[in-house]
Amino acid sequence: MKILLIEDSRVLRLIHERAFIKAGYEVTSGRDGEEGLRIARQENPDLIVLDMMLPKIAGQDVLRTLKRDPRTKHIPVVVLSGISQTNAAKLMDEGAVEFVEKTDGLLENNSEGVVKTIEVVLAKTNQLREIGWH
Repeated sequence: MKILLIEDSRVLRLIHERAFIKAGYEVTSGRDGEEGLRIARQENPDLIVLDMMLPKIAGQDVLRTLKRDPRTKHIPVVVLSGISQTNAAKLMDEGAVEFVEKTDGLLENNSEGVVKTIEVVLAKTNQLREIGWH
């Protein structure tokens, strides 16, 4: 399974990449919204982990663009953000499948929560694909 991580923080990108690879996923990373959109269109990943505070194109605009593009609208997007949980509902309305709040604990637990969220989302997505839902 291929994951696209769109995260501008080099430290968080490395932490998440290592955790995803350790969990058995192939990982590609983008450092800003523009690069993330380009990679999503080129590589068609199985899942995208998207930060909201990005340079060039903000995460919320990346999410909207992904969900409006026929080439990428089927890709589940997990939002990873330091914004408050109260904004999660709005992001879910715009197409995100899950919301993970950035906390100091993400650094301490080596992304375990994010990996578990990804596993759940991919399992649900695979079940839906098996019954023909896109």
